[in-house]
Amino acid sequence: MIEAIIYSAIGLVALFIGGELLVRGAVSIAQRLGVSSLFTGLVIVGAATSMPEMVASVEAALLGSPELAWGNVVGSNLANTLLILGVAALVMPIALSGTGKRDAVVALVATCVLWAITAAQLASIYVGLVLLAGIAAYVYWRYNHPPHYEQEEDDAEGEGEASYGLPAAIALFVIGVGILVFGGNLLVTGAIDMARLFGVSETVIGLTVVAVGTSLPELAASVAAAMRGKPGLALGNVLGSNIYNILLIGGVTMSVAPMPVPTSLLLYELVLLAASTAALLVILAKAKQIGRVLGAGLVMVFAVNTALAFGV
Repeated sequence: MIEAIIYSAIGLVALFIGGELLVRGAVSIAQRLGVSSLFTGLVIVGAATSMPEMVASVEAALLGSPELAWGNVVGSNLANTLLILGVAALVMPIALSGTGKRDAVVALVATCVLWAITAAQLASIYVGLVLLAGIAAYVYWRYNHPPHYEQEEDDAEGEGEASYGLPAAIALFVIGVGILVFGGNLLVTGAIDMARLFGVSETVIGLTVVAVGTSLPELAASVAAAMRGKPGLALGNVLGSNIYNILLIGGVTMSVAPMPVPTSLLLYELVLLAASTAALLVILAKAKQIGRVLGAGLVMVFAVNTALAFGV
């Protein structure tokens, strides 16, 4: 048991470090090549911060554990919507100025598509390619029609962002990828062992331990944005990450290891994810802010869901 916990802990730390190095390297490469800051923030940083989730899910799928792979995708989105957004609102109420509704619609549609794929038990490389086409279309659309909080994120990332020379940036990027792969393998191996030792399903471990662990970069980014007086960035981070998780990570996972999404996610976790995403859309349309009371409520829902997943 100790070995499984150590593997998982080292894997989580490696994913965090590898993701940080990869993001720094990617941003610096883009700057040295003259890529626009908007494209850097939307495509390069957005994809790079999703690498921990992607590596963990792909590693799990290749090792024949689709429950862990897809549990990570769904669990990460639940963690984003309930835990990360809730904690960010507790740190600083998130003012809503009409932004985010269109992204919330995209996130809800993507969730419904994943539910349909799961219900139909579709498993094909072509399903993965359709999901990847969806993220490509989203990136193209958002590149040409950036929301307010995305522009805000660009400004925030430009403030104090360290820029490295091209050789150093490439080295950081490559080292980051290597650490990510190493950490993802350790995390998945440890998570599978923990599931067996504690007598819970791999889906539960994916929904909780792996999902929260791989979402740590998003949690750190959202809390930091709230503390810097830019709480709106937390909203953009959550919505963008949810879309990337389903379309990009789900697409890659289904493409390299085309196995059906476990039906165990169908009747509860995917429904909760769709309901929480729909509720967020209503909040964005009707409320002026996500305050601390609502933030506490979101965190409580996440805590109760986690407890139920473990049968507490």
